[in-house]
Amino acid sequence: MAETLAKPRILLVDDDPSIVRIVQAYLEKDGYRVLTSDDGLQALDLARQRQPDLLVLDLMLPQMDGLDVCRVLRGEGNKVPIIMLTAKTTEQDRLTGLDLGADDYVTKPFSPRELLARVRAVLRRANEAADAADELRSGDLVVDTVGHQARLRGQPLALTPVEFKLLTVLMERPGKAFTRLELLDLVFGYEYEGLERTIDVHVMNLRRKIEPCPEKPIYVETVYGVGYRFPLDNHAS
Repeated sequence: MAETLAKPRILLVDDDPSIVRIVQAYLEKDGYRVLTSDDGLQALDLARQRQPDLLVLDLMLPQMDGLDVCRVLRGEGNKVPIIMLTAKTTEQDRLTGLDLGADDYVTKPFSPRELLARVRAVLRRANEAADAADELRSGDLVVDTVGHQARLRGQPLALTPVEFKLLTVLMERPGKAFTRLELLDLVFGYEYEGLERTIDVHVMNLRRKIEPCPEKPIYVETVYGVGYRFPLDNHAS
């Protein structure tokens, strides 16, 4: 019972001891249990064995970089929320991690308070999705918001928390065209200062998992000049 009531466990991965020390202190002060690692291979093993509730992952790491750690975990179907730490500031650098399935990113140098706010927000999104009490259905696509599971033709889909939340938001309002800014607000749940293209990356990843032909989507439609919508039509098998 104590394990169930305990604060979430966070795996913090960075090879800069000063960053680890400061961030760990902030997280533990807020009540989180913190595991630490300073290289990618060890982080990958810890993520597999200890099953943290969230991973704060630096991009540049010895042994295996953060992008490869993210790539391997998502390839294995691991849906642990991931916040990327990156010293790279170009748009493409930021989007690469999201394209691999990361849920959020923080650019160095950063305020520990900002990172703590991101941690709370990412975990809140995951918890809100898990606590919802409804089932959304469109033909072969079913979203069980009680069990936090999406299925296509009866097979479970390995969606990240952001992808699950994005799909849920769209399915809850079929036919509504959401702007990218609306989706950023609804999916991320706080005043997000990132790029609107962030949503495009998550939509692309989601389409790869749910669409019969991602190039001709039937579930997540593009509304040109606006954003995205889930169609009113029920796509029966």
